[in-house]
Amino acid sequence: MALRRAVSLLLRPRLRAPLPMPTPKSLDTLLLPPRRYLSPGPLPPAPAAAAAAAAAAAAADVDEADEAFEEAKSTKDILAAFSRLEATLPPDDKRLALACLKLGQHLEASGSADPSRVLSLSLRSLGILEKTPNSTASSDSDAVSLAMALHLAGSASFDLSRFHDALSFLSRSLRLLSPLLPSKDAAFGEEGDDDEGFDVRPVAYAVRLQLANVKTALGRREEAIADMRACLDLKESILPPGSPELGATYRDLAEAYTAMLNFKEALPLCQKALELHESTLGKNSVEVAHDRRLLGVIYTGMEQHDKALQQNEMSQKVMKSWGMAGTDLLHAEIDAANIKIALGKFDEAVSVLRNVAKKVEKDSEIQALVFISMAKALANLEKAQDTKRCLDIACNILEKKELAEPDKVAEAYVEVSSLYEMLNEFDKAISLLKRSLGMLERIPQAQHMEGNVAARIGWLLLLTGKVPEAVPYLEDAVERMKDSFGPMHYGVGSLYNNLGAAYMEMDRPQSAAQMFALAKEVMYVSLGPHHSDTIGAYQNLANAYNAMKSYALAMDFQKQVIVSWRNHGPSARDELKEAIRRYEQIKIKFLAFLSSENSATELPELQEQEAGSDSTNVARQ
Repeated sequence: MALRRAVSLLLRPRLRAPLPMPTPKSLDTLLLPPRRYLSPGPLPPAPAAAAAAAAAAAAADVDEADEAFEEAKSTKDILAAFSRLEATLPPDDKRLALACLKLGQHLEASGSADPSRVLSLSLRSLGILEKTPNSTASSDSDAVSLAMALHLAGSASFDLSRFHDALSFLSRSLRLLSPLLPSKDAAFGEEGDDDEGFDVRPVAYAVRLQLANVKTALGRREEAIADMRACLDLKESILPPGSPELGATYRDLAEAYTAMLNFKEALPLCQKALELHESTLGKNSVEVAHDRRLLGVIYTGMEQHDKALQQNEMSQKVMKSWGMAGTDLLHAEIDAANIKIALGKFDEAVSVLRNVAKKVEKDSEIQALVFISMAKALANLEKAQDTKRCLDIACNILEKKELAEPDKVAEAYVEVSSLYEMLNEFDKAISLLKRSLGMLERIPQAQHMEGNVAARIGWLLLLTGKVPEAVPYLEDAVERMKDSFGPMHYGVGSLYNNLGAAYMEMDRPQSAAQMFALAKEVMYVSLGPHHSDTIGAYQNLANAYNAMKSYALAMDFQKQVIVSWRNHGPSARDELKEAIRRYEQIKIKFLAFLSSENSATELPELQEQEAGSDSTNVARQ
């Protein structure tokens, strides 16, 4: 670990210098003569000389204890050496702080200690370092020591699920390190170290990476992505071009974007990782297999299923050439079956899954996934009874895994619920989603999944006419999704649309218009002005203002719907015809309203020539 190497460089010179010895004073030469007949006895030692001897002995003890601590390798030897060193140093000695830091890092890396013990060591180190006055000559070094102690405290707090404490420690650590990082030009030069010969970039990388983990656990995924981007920049400045480790960093960031459903950003990063691993490790390396499997997932998300299947098959080929018959290969085969389902090759998918079922362990999580995918294929083949049988088997397996793997089981329940939805068994689907949500609420890191599940429950309740029950789920989902994916993610826009629809059902058009306006802003930014979902948001706004009898505003938004569908060309002929029909209906209502009120309010005009031309052409066609 780069951080541990950095710590050893920092700690090594710390405990070497002996304590300064005071110069003994000269002895008094005017002594009384010895008594006759008695042999002269030894002179009493001078107090200064005794102090000097004691200081020298103490310094020797510290040196010896320090040497033993530095040379210790096993956890047992390190603990014994630390106890000896602890006994020889004052409780507020800076060298003791650095020893606590080193011991804590060793215990964390070995995974053999309770995180609370690591936290205790890091806090003890922090307490000493924060009281130590910084000299001008060593202030940078002291700042790095303090940053390392804060990083250790943040890591231990994360392991204890104290995410807000971890965020505080790590943010402070980053603030200390940021001024010490070399400039961009210097970072990419031949020498990356600072003037003292100590490179802080590996420490900053470790802090940033842990910050990304903490923010992901808190559901703040947009911020986590920014930290991972910073990690990539640091890695690119530290590692030589073409390093396989750099390829792994590209893939990690691509996975993070994939988890956010941002496949556009994930694709070039994964392609970079694949290119780098192929050039350095060869086309048949395990890393290349992992890259290609992720590429398959990304292409699936982009609905480019042929490319996804091609990457999946190439990944499986590499895995089989290495004799990898474990869970990675089984998951890849299940992925292949799901891609075939997306391509409409249902019988082929069933054949693949039957082959996988022969190789999986009974009552295992993978067996449950096989039955879920089998149910998906059978549902598309309209074999309802076989589909239900597979889902029942999968649920029985998942129930046994709830305590051991709650996050995976909760995610599987969501997929099972979607299949019950396909079978029009909405109550069963809602029940499974509520069960999944209850499990996720006990997992601190699953806030982003909670938002998705709450959104799905709200949608199904809305679909089944249970509108008042749906609204709290939808409102809760909006807040969770904004925290996890950012306020302008299209998923948040979809939730605003659903909330608006719920308010319309509850005869609250003004509240609905507010939600539709928010949805329109999100869709416009995330999907563009001419995406069908953006046009749908404009249409919803027109409907809401029409219900409120705000006909002028309704006509303005309906005009925007017409313009957007017109830009789609002949493929949107029916949608354009319907949009123009609605505009004419609103216009008739507005004219009637003006007539009844005897008002001279100006009527907003549609581009009559174009609209009339389009309407005439559509009618003729």
